[in-house]
Amino acid sequence: MKKSILFVIDSLDVAGAEKSLVTLLNLMDYSKYDVDLQLFAHGNLLEKLVPEEVNILEPLKYTAFSKLGLPSAVAHSFAQLQLHMLSSRLRYSFRIRRNQCSNPQKARIYWESAANVIEQNNKAYDIAISYAQGVPTFYVAAKVNAKRKIAWVNVSYRLDEYEQTFQKHYYNHYDKIIAVSDSAKEVLAETFPAYKDKLAIQYDINNPNFISEMAELGEGYEDSFDGIRILTIGRLARQKGYDIALDACKRLKDEGVHFKWYVLGKGPLQAEIEQSIKAKGLTEHFILLGVKANPYPLIKNATVYVQTSRFEGYGIAIAEARMLNTPVVTAKFDAVYNQMVDGKNGLVVERNALDVSEGIKRIVQNEELRHSIIDYLTHEKKGNVEEMNGFYELINSS
Repeated sequence: MKKSILFVIDSLDVAGAEKSLVTLLNLMDYSKYDVDLQLFAHGNLLEKLVPEEVNILEPLKYTAFSKLGLPSAVAHSFAQLQLHMLSSRLRYSFRIRRNQCSNPQKARIYWESAANVIEQNNKAYDIAISYAQGVPTFYVAAKVNAKRKIAWVNVSYRLDEYEQTFQKHYYNHYDKIIAVSDSAKEVLAETFPAYKDKLAIQYDINNPNFISEMAELGEGYEDSFDGIRILTIGRLARQKGYDIALDACKRLKDEGVHFKWYVLGKGPLQAEIEQSIKAKGLTEHFILLGVKANPYPLIKNATVYVQTSRFEGYGIAIAEARMLNTPVVTAKFDAVYNQMVDGKNGLVVERNALDVSEGIKRIVQNEELRHSIIDYLTHEKKGNVEEMNGFYELINSS
């Protein structure tokens, strides 16, 4: 008999955890597993890459309600004589706008506001997996019936005491808590020392054959620019260090480097970043491309891939650049040396505009170094589909 598995994630937007899950789903053996997928936001780009064997569940009632415009939501609530969803939505909106909140705080406030109106999943699963920290973790803990529950943590998860106390109640319901890198596990052990025996590592799975094939399909750069192409991929959020990237970009421009710096991503800082681009006179140099379901032609044809993140659980976009033999310049973060060999497959620099810009110049101006890095990338191990064995051990263990 097939094992039944539920995966839960916020959405399948174009980001690291989402791409990791889509890759995993495309490698699973569906002769042995029945798989459901619950999303909290629907209609995002990576959904089209989910294999047909996966049953994407209908939107939760509150998820569907939250997509309504406020006038429609109010009219719907009064017409149905059901004001509880409207009350939850307004409560969340009011609390989230009152203060600037971190991602863990936003997830907690969302759950505190909406948990009472989010329905149970009454199906009995063998395994339920929250594939991201925050709301998916709370949902699987409180609303799902499963013999075993497994929580994924895709970032270096440092929490203040209040958030630790709140989240501990939910992690108590899990049999295993999975970190995606050694350093992420160390941070988890510091944050939740009581769960030391529950912690395990499962690296994000990267399939080089899939990425190589995708790099030959779809659209690349649509301009006719003939200079240095710098690429960064990541949500437009503080975590990704776009303030550092913009200052590095300004330094390169002022020094007369012939380049364009392209960014794939969207997020809460988009308006702020757009204002900064104009204020710094970088309209022709720092170019926001939005999101693409297939970023791989752009990665393959970039001169250099740059990551300025303040923290990452692993750094999937860096791994993808490496698989496509694109040199990397990355700022230091907790997990960076899980895949980077400084001076070999790219450069690891301090997280400031001067060092980032100097690292970029070293790669694009030093032909010997650049060719050495590309040669190293060409011959280094590609991907880690063998990590599926570890995943199967995890879900098949008692």
